[in-house]
Amino acid sequence: MSLLVVGSIGLDDIETPFDSVKNALGGSTTYISLAASYFTAPVSIVGVVGDDFEQRHVRMLENHNIDLEGLQIVEGAKTFRYGCKYHYDLNVRDSLFTHLNVFEHFNPVIPEQKRKSSFVILGNISPALQLKVLDQLTNPKFVVCDTMNFWIEGAKDDLLKVLKRVDVLIINDSEARLLTQQPNLIKAAKIISEMGPKYLIIKKGEHGALLFGDDSIFSAPAYPMEDINDPTGAGDAFAGGFTGYLHKNRDLSFDNLKRAVIYGSVMASFCVEKFSTKGLEDLSYLEIQNRFFEFKELSSF
Repeated sequence: MSLLVVGSIGLDDIETPFDSVKNALGGSTTYISLAASYFTAPVSIVGVVGDDFEQRHVRMLENHNIDLEGLQIVEGAKTFRYGCKYHYDLNVRDSLFTHLNVFEHFNPVIPEQKRKSSFVILGNISPALQLKVLDQLTNPKFVVCDTMNFWIEGAKDDLLKVLKRVDVLIINDSEARLLTQQPNLIKAAKIISEMGPKYLIIKKGEHGALLFGDDSIFSAPAYPMEDINDPTGAGDAFAGGFTGYLHKNRDLSFDNLKRAVIYGSVMASFCVEKFSTKGLEDLSYLEIQNRFFEFKELSSF
């Protein structure tokens, strides 16, 4: 069965201290599916766009063996658009605009055959929509979920319902603290595990990531990047690489989840090197493996 990804698809205006782009391909589904496509196939997506979504984007996704049966194209409507400006500290950004457009009324409908998918990634969409997706699945064995501050603050009740039904939650350190009202990440992880997820990944940006589960903790390094041009989508690329690797070999042991975290970090590191999805569009197996082994060298002693 294919790996199912449900989330946003958008067009972004991104400005950093180094350069800027307009109408660039973005959205959680886009980054997740591209990163996952290097490990497994097919990757099936569910999302919505307007008729301003260019065919070149469709072709690029299809060229990565991404199944677009679940892509809704709404005639006479516009695609979700987002604009932001990053500071010199690329962990800080100002949102300039958010135009939901077709995404405002997005109703994720999973194609009949895809409802049997056993591996599912719930991108950063409202918990209410994530619940709708889960209600349509008939065989969910490994569900990975992302969320953000906006939903933690504004839709916590629904989010808590989601967490009871997922296997992995991926969030960053500030989101973990907000969700638990606990400044210490180790204590926060224990609280979140009691909310339902079997595994928790806390991303710490340039300081790597922590994996919690099976009464164990794994600390993954961050790749020392010399050129970071656009951090947009890095977290989604992480989720795609992490889950794509696990979907490929179906080994859900904690040791293999550790490898998956490194592969997720590898894909995130490629993502930030270029604007939009360009860092994920033309990779080779050798490039990915070489960076994986560089990660291993960073953390061996």
